[in-house]
Amino acid sequence: MNKLIAGLVIGLSLAVTAHADGDPQAGKKMAGVCAGCHGQNGAEPVQPAYPKLSGLGENYLYKQLKLIQSGDRQVMEMTGILDGMNDQDLQDLAAYFDQQQMPIGKADPELVDRGRKLYRGGDLSKDLAACAGCHNPQGQGNEPAAFPRLSGQTPGYVEAQLKAYRDGERDAGGNAQIMMDIASRLSDEDIKALAAYVSGLH
Repeated sequence: MNKLIAGLVIGLSLAVTAHADGDPQAGKKMAGVCAGCHGQNGAEPVQPAYPKLSGLGENYLYKQLKLIQSGDRQVMEMTGILDGMNDQDLQDLAAYFDQQQMPIGKADPELVDRGRKLYRGGDLSKDLAACAGCHNPQGQGNEPAAFPRLSGQTPGYVEAQLKAYRDGERDAGGNAQIMMDIASRLSDEDIKALAAYVSGLH
């Protein structure tokens, strides 16, 4: 299975080109509506379950905005927010948020060792690939493949998304199948440890 995942990752990395057509200044003019949930510059969410948008990767952000706008990815809190925005608007928003600084959190010291082992080495007993293979050893993501930055992300959001992948609730987008397969091998304890670890990863 690890070979299959590696092949998919390589193929996606070669086949997917980054959307670099966004105008950050134009995006900034539209970003005010996002601050109510995601905070100033998309870096300070008002609830732990909301993601930081800052520095996630322009290609990833653009693709997720498209999926949410189309309804393929259901995010109740985003209902109606993207209505009336065209493709260029979405690219501009993605470019703006990608240029913002992602503040790094502090990993839970009781979970950091387990989280580090899973993130950097996976778990052979579960045929589980290391997160670092797709998301970078420092959690910086992979822009061409639209793999998001994880470094500094809120642990509550990471935990919720891994469970959503595991439960088949988040199944939209070209990379979803990879994450659903990986998450299916994670226990609740694994997920909590990974979420805590990446929040302080840098």
